[in-house]
Amino acid sequence: MNRLNLRAIAGLLQLLIALGVLIFVPAWTVKYWQAWAFLALFSLSVLAISLYLMKNDPHLLEARVNAGPGAEQSRTQKIIQSLAAIAFGMLFVISSMDHRFGWSMVPTHVVALGDILVVLGLYAVFLVFKENTFAAATIGVGLEQKVISTGPYALVRHPMYIGALLMLVGVPFALGSWWGLLGMVPMTLLIVVRLLDEEKFLAINLAGYSEYQRKVRYHLVPMIW
Repeated sequence: MNRLNLRAIAGLLQLLIALGVLIFVPAWTVKYWQAWAFLALFSLSVLAISLYLMKNDPHLLEARVNAGPGAEQSRTQKIIQSLAAIAFGMLFVISSMDHRFGWSMVPTHVVALGDILVVLGLYAVFLVFKENTFAAATIGVGLEQKVISTGPYALVRHPMYIGALLMLVGVPFALGSWWGLLGMVPMTLLIVVRLLDEEKFLAINLAGYSEYQRKVRYHLVPMIW
């Protein structure tokens, strides 16, 4: 296994450890079957995507490994990503505290629905990766980068964010929480701010992106916005 693949696996392990802390410490118990089911499905889904990229698109894998606020080029995106990391963590903390203190009574079938949404959201992200080899984790323009207007990009400008939002909506349900959905408010706002700033950057720096904007009008949801 080469260094890039090792970094990807190490990054996944670090993410799972961080999620474990964010979930089980606020819950103050490991007797939390909803959390274990979520972590199993999430880790297997992300591992499958990582293995696909290792074999078929190592350049995209490297672009995805280099992530986080520190990897962003602009100060605006550094701030957005920092706030998004906090909001992401709070999504899990609130849901886990809900479990600890029994604020919500979420039926098993809703928990199952949450797990399905998590997997479907990650699958949507995977489809974006298959279509767009330039779908880096940070905002920038590579030397050979071009506008992708096929597949899901023919419908909306940011299909990967749809997958991310779908996955994030599923998290509170999967963890057995109604109150955790409150964390979706800042997450959604931050994603909207991020993608609008990204579009401004690409319109200036990526040849053909302005034409693509005129062709594909919708940012996230077809026929709505």
